[in-house]
Amino acid sequence: MSQSRRTRRARATALLGAGAMVVGGGVAALAPTTSTASSHREAPAIAGQPQYDNTDVYAFAQGDGKVNLIANWIPFEEPGGGPNFYPWATDARYKINIDNDDDAKPDVVYTWKFRNSRVPKDSDSFTGNGTFLYNNGPVTSLKDANLLFRQTYDLTRTTIRKGPDKVKLVLDNAPVAPSHVGDAAMPDYAALRNAAVKTYGGSRKSFAGQAEDPFFLDLRVFDVLYGGNCMTEAGHDSLAGFNVNSLALQVPRSDLTSKGQDVVGIWSTTDRKNSKGAYKQISRLGQPLVNEVVIPYKVKDTFNSLKPSQDAAALPFVQNSELAATLNAVCGTHAPVKDRTDLVQVFLQGVPGINNPKGKGTPSEMLRLNTKWQAGQTFNRLGVLGGDRNGFPNGRRLQDDVVDIALQAVGGELKGMPNDLGDGVNANDKPFSATFPFLGLPDSGSITKTVSP
Repeated sequence: MSQSRRTRRARATALLGAGAMVVGGGVAALAPTTSTASSHREAPAIAGQPQYDNTDVYAFAQGDGKVNLIANWIPFEEPGGGPNFYPWATDARYKINIDNDDDAKPDVVYTWKFRNSRVPKDSDSFTGNGTFLYNNGPVTSLKDANLLFRQTYDLTRTTIRKGPDKVKLVLDNAPVAPSHVGDAAMPDYAALRNAAVKTYGGSRKSFAGQAEDPFFLDLRVFDVLYGGNCMTEAGHDSLAGFNVNSLALQVPRSDLTSKGQDVVGIWSTTDRKNSKGAYKQISRLGQPLVNEVVIPYKVKDTFNSLKPSQDAAALPFVQNSELAATLNAVCGTHAPVKDRTDLVQVFLQGVPGINNPKGKGTPSEMLRLNTKWQAGQTFNRLGVLGGDRNGFPNGRRLQDDVVDIALQAVGGELKGMPNDLGDGVNANDKPFSATFPFLGLPDSGSITKTVSP
């Protein structure tokens, strides 16, 4: 029996998602929450504000000395969600934060701010009263007169210093790739996406626009907590058919690092302007699988407003893993439950010799990346766990299977207890691009196919 994307979304938002279960437990692992995959709708307040909701962060190095940063927002975008589709909020500051001295505080901050425009102006339109349409004919370029709704952005780079911060505008009024309205409206969407990739400061690149959600997992694997048979309900990508809004950067590693420090911490945040005109942080995300579990339900909204330097309170929930106890009881594993210093390294401090060369660091929810390309590696979707030092938790590539990695880590893999725990989804449902911004093209709003369960 086939199942529509809408039905799949309803199921996904009703279940505890992979991100809500796989980081080492804590009391929230068995508590009712509104969370779904990764950071998709993870806290009560942000669940009702999708334009401001971070979903995932990715960061990975290249052999040529460049680093790619990708952050996504707006979970569960139904491709056919017109007539307004999925604009960026104009009262928000979207940020990617970089810590390059291991104190869990931002040292370099990239900030995007968006503005809207409509073409033609209402007074010039067919009725004189405007139109509900996003476009009124095929769109073949970002400046096509048929594209009625448009967004642009300013991108600034801020260096945090003891004195006045150094703020530099690196892109002014850059175009946003529009939502993929449909195949008739946008017959060559790839060309529109390519036109939205902007180069600045030599070889640096920036992109803002819609993409297919790159996170892949089967949410049903966690039906185990409701009496299911551990791994029988697995193998189908619950996020297939949904899009997100993405920001992507490609910069030299020297733009991110400080002298003598190759490892950086990375997280995204959203600031929203309040009624008094001041910006307030209402969402954040670094590691893909921490906020949902380690942070109890009642303080999730507070967590979204904090800085990573304030995350030490999460340590006990990672060190003493309730999820490990649950896996032992339901799946027959023998994972250690107490004193899980291995999980602290993976999720809160970094792995010694890879992305925590000093073997210590401020425990915090940041994605830690060694910006130096690790030579001689063979790609493995399990990243460091699979012997590939360029993969998660050393940053996070689009292809990294963070659900399987986290499940196997919680199951005791790093404690000399090999296991094959996983959700049965080993790759994304759509191919990634071989070139920047690397994300898969968004699903078209004209797709009417159903997805098999």
